[in-house]
Amino acid sequence: MSLRRRRVAVAFRLATVVSVLAGIGLTALGPATVTGLLPYFTIQSNVAVGLLAGYAGRRAWRGLPEPPSALKGAVTLYITITGVVYHLVLANPASPFAMPQPDRALGEALGNQFLHTVVPLLAVADWALFDQRGRLRVRHAAWWLAFPLAYLGFALVRGLVVHRYPYPFIDAGQLGYAGVSVSAVFFAFAFWLLGLLFVGVDRGLSRRVARSVDAPAVTVAAPRPAADDAPEDAAAGQQ
Repeated sequence: MSLRRRRVAVAFRLATVVSVLAGIGLTALGPATVTGLLPYFTIQSNVAVGLLAGYAGRRAWRGLPEPPSALKGAVTLYITITGVVYHLVLANPASPFAMPQPDRALGEALGNQFLHTVVPLLAVADWALFDQRGRLRVRHAAWWLAFPLAYLGFALVRGLVVHRYPYPFIDAGQLGYAGVSVSAVFFAFAFWLLGLLFVGVDRGLSRRVARSVDAPAVTVAAPRPAADDAPEDAAAGQQ
């Protein structure tokens, strides 16, 4: 990575860390406390993005290689899930799992957008612009499901204790465990397809980079005198 590119990466990642902190801090201005926010996948994925962005920014500043592509791909997938599920499922009135959107104060509303929109966009852009290409494999899409499945188990066990569930599609009190199982299978399949999309984009960008590197250099030949000028040059030489 060139010095200029490293500087851009550092600035990009600093903006990501600031956005994560702003999102969590502003959201905590509402009725939920920071500890009350921690059980949400949104917060956990944002914290993961912030930690990875800080780590990757430090490595870029020191001229070290990027973090492992599989790790960065996983974190990028999780924050993408946060953004997609929020906008298409939770905040979408047409969704069967739409959650009522309360009237938020300005600060809390900004925090909500940081967590669900700004940080996911920054993370995906960072992955597309600065990650090392061609290192993701199809099997990674399946491995990346480990954390969402572990989160599901955590949410269900926690629900047994506190009788509350963070999201309506895993609310065993309303759906029953059979209904939660159906939701879990559907979302797991969707997340797997999203992971495959990341792998496919990585391969496409890898081929594009390879073509740009392998493209032959274009040389410009010096202009040659026209054939009609040759007699005149010869005659000039004889005078």
